Amino acid sequence: MAIITVMALIDPHPLSRRELMALAAQLGTGAAAGALWPTDLAAQALPGKDARLVARSVRPPDFETPVALLDSFLTPNDVFYVRCHMPVPAQLDLAAWKLAVGGEVGSPLALSIAELKQMPSASVTVTLECAGNGRAFFDPPVAGIQWRKGAVGTAKWTGVRLADLLKRAGARPGMTYVHASGADRPLGTQPPFVRQVPMAKALDPDTLVAYAMNDQPIPSAHGFPLRLVVPGWEGAYAIKWLNTLTVAAKEQDGFWVQTGYRYPTKRVAPGAAVDAKDMAPLTGLVVKSLITRPLDGAVVPPGPVTVAGFAWAGDRDISKVDVSVDAGATWQPAKLVGQPVKYAWRRFEFTFTATTEDTHTILSRAADSRGGVQPVVPAWNPSGYLWNAPDQVRIEVKA
Repeated sequence: MAIITVMALIDPHPLSRRELMALAAQLGTGAAAGALWPTDLAAQALPGKDARLVARSVRPPDFETPVALLDSFLTPNDVFYVRCHMPVPAQLDLAAWKLAVGGEVGSPLALSIAELKQMPSASVTVTLECAGNGRAFFDPPVAGIQWRKGAVGTAKWTGVRLADLLKRAGARPGMTYVHASGADRPLGTQPPFVRQVPMAKALDPDTLVAYAMNDQPIPSAHGFPLRLVVPGWEGAYAIKWLNTLTVAAKEQDGFWVQTGYRYPTKRVAPGAAVDAKDMAPLTGLVVKSLITRPLDGAVVPPGPVTVAGFAWAGDRDISKVDVSVDAGATWQPAKLVGQPVKYAWRRFEFTFTATTEDTHTILSRAADSRGGVQPVVPAWNPSGYLWNAPDQVRIEVKA
């Protein structure tokens, strides 16, 4: 009962029994005890964030965006979800900050923010999503941060092309990876957070070392002063507080590459263990949709009801979104709004007329330009990654 009581203070949405089981597994070693904080203390732990964000953990800070705050194309910085594997670094000295580019290069670099801003700049609008977004819905449950729907957001990022930095440093031919790390420091025996980007993706002109988020300096919780942005790939590649890039001929040998953020190469039975040889690094995102209007549990009067939201698929375009207002018995096409923006979610809208007092279970199901469609039941995996079942809300029509 202690867990239920304290969690209720930081999460206005009640946890299901299986979510509590997953949380209990996560807390088994006491490693996440810092997550059990009241909301006011959680807000103090992450200054500058909207108080309506849901604290999934406080140390390190993991904050989810309520669906009600995700109804705009660009997600404001103060409501953008926060995912940290380690505490936010203490006050950083911008004047002394250097980005080191080394490893297998001819001319190692140590660039200040001012020097980076003198280089040609580029901008890319990206829907950034945590690989574990939706983890709370897997059955059987899996350990980890119990994200529901709001570990996702879209922002405009501005900075320097990673390819330009590698060229300036003289990356040697034949190199296969760029290892990236930041100024955050591990807790206790936790391994350092280091990720790697395959050279082909590193040289993509849309891969950035960003210093601005939505035309503002990147907030501290999102990686000030520099963040790696790898468009179309899951959010863990977007290293925060970036200060080191290492060009290498082989894979990085740390935990977060060799063990973390890996996905089964073949379908596994729910709850089954997966051999390490049957796992591969997780890269891109799957096709997904989110209903932002009406909200789950809304009460609306009889008459026209507009269903709206967003759909995304990493580096693929959204080809269509279908909506059901009868719990999936029938489906009708929604209207795609605006022009597609590469790497960013697409708005969809659908209007139906509710003529009688009733309860409607509304679902959205997206498809991408390569034929991917949201499955009724996503593939179970031991880390709870890539949940992408059709989104669902239930509303009541009442005069």
